[in-house]
Amino acid sequence: MSPPPIKLNAKNSPANQTLTTTASATAQDARLLVRETLRISASLASSAPPVEPLPLDNRKQLQLQLGHGRLDDDFVGSSIRLICCEEIDGRRWNYVAEPDSSTGTFKKGSFRALGLHSPQPPLQGLKSFVTSYVVPEGFPDSVIPSYVPYMTWRALKHFFGGAMGVFTTQTLLSSVGIARNTAAPGAVAINWILKDGAGRVGKMLFARQGKKFDYDLKQLRFAGDLLMELGAGVELATAAVPHLFLPLACAANVAKNVAAVTSTSTRTPIYKAFAKGENIGDVTAKGECVGNIADLLGTGLSILISKRNPSLVTTFTLLSCGYVLSSYKEVKSVVLHTLNRARFGVAVDAFLKTGRVPSLQEGNMNENVFSFPWVKDGPVVLGPRFKDAFQEPNVYLALEPFFEKERYVVTYNPSKGKVYALLKDQAKSDDILKAAFHAQVLLHFLRLSYDAQPLSKKQINDGYSNLVPTAKDLEAYTVESCKMVSNSYGIFKSKAAEQGWMMSEAHLNPGRARLIK
Repeated sequence: MSPPPIKLNAKNSPANQTLTTTASATAQDARLLVRETLRISASLASSAPPVEPLPLDNRKQLQLQLGHGRLDDDFVGSSIRLICCEEIDGRRWNYVAEPDSSTGTFKKGSFRALGLHSPQPPLQGLKSFVTSYVVPEGFPDSVIPSYVPYMTWRALKHFFGGAMGVFTTQTLLSSVGIARNTAAPGAVAINWILKDGAGRVGKMLFARQGKKFDYDLKQLRFAGDLLMELGAGVELATAAVPHLFLPLACAANVAKNVAAVTSTSTRTPIYKAFAKGENIGDVTAKGECVGNIADLLGTGLSILISKRNPSLVTTFTLLSCGYVLSSYKEVKSVVLHTLNRARFGVAVDAFLKTGRVPSLQEGNMNENVFSFPWVKDGPVVLGPRFKDAFQEPNVYLALEPFFEKERYVVTYNPSKGKVYALLKDQAKSDDILKAAFHAQVLLHFLRLSYDAQPLSKKQINDGYSNLVPTAKDLEAYTVESCKMVSNSYGIFKSKAAEQGWMMSEAHLNPGRARLIK
């Protein structure tokens, strides 16, 4: 309630009124004015932060979400403040919170994300799901026009080939002694086709990894080889439980077909790294020839060994160890010129510690290949959702001024033990690279602070993933990281180019979420 207006004495004094009476009235009115001014100022100082009203369209969307039962009436009726906006593939969210007048911050649990887009129709969702499996990302702009007719005829070819497979399999089974006049050939053939079909489904599902075959090809290649061994082990297990042949054979075929996808998809980029000129086809052909010769020699050796009836478990274990070790050494020997997330982290970490960027051989040798596609992001997440990086709006509002001139925001989430680099909608290629560099710098400062802690405190924190810096410390680390990035990012880029590294945001695979004004 606003204070009552101050009424000053406006009446004309009688001619015989003394000067003392006039001065007394004027002084009393002045004191009253000062008291009211101080009271209003104190009231404003103790109030909550100014509330930025939501735009009209957003308020309508808020009421729509209320109608869908997503929000309660008390929250909608309260004074909410817009924290930021986020966009992913044309869909938008507003992040809002309710100010708390008693503390001057925000009420606990009032931080919400409000979707500003209408629910996706079921048919549109199905179309998007199918599209993510059958066409490359960015289609049709990411391929040339001849891609569509090629894939159309290729699909028809495989359709007729799959249909013929049932009859050829049935004929082969009949040829090895199963009577044609019984139902056995058809049943066995169908079981065999189901096994192969399950493998093809697994191959199709794994193909959704898409762009990861372009930048994390070492990790995917090694993961595929491990799956190949897993599939072989499951196939051997069918001898112990023959009544579970079909489900085990299907599972084994899924694993082996996924391994085949990784081998096929990563083969060309690896051979391309070896070719110095326009001889990729020749390098690929000779490489496959070497693989086939080695495979035939291994088959011959296994035939000789099997005649001695060795222990199946022992033999399989020894051969599997040799296979996995060879696979690991194979991918570690590949030298790639591009900086994916793993090699980028190695390069930045070495630069911060020694002042130099590692060579191509050093960077590839120190790259971690035990990073599988089904494992969550590492210690640095590039282009995440706002809700993953921030649980409370106060942290974002405190950090935002430090990145006002940048096209990204970097923070550390103690509850998840990760550094998050959020990208703004104006972020270009160099901004994304700079955000990734800044995230690595902040991670470096956090790890230095952890290493400086007493041993007892390290045991309580249980490693880097549970490091919980105070808000004041996090702000100090952010300030230091901003200074470091401002002074050293250009130097890092020039030294990386001198070593032959190719830097592109595409190889860092940033998320699609963007902060918008």
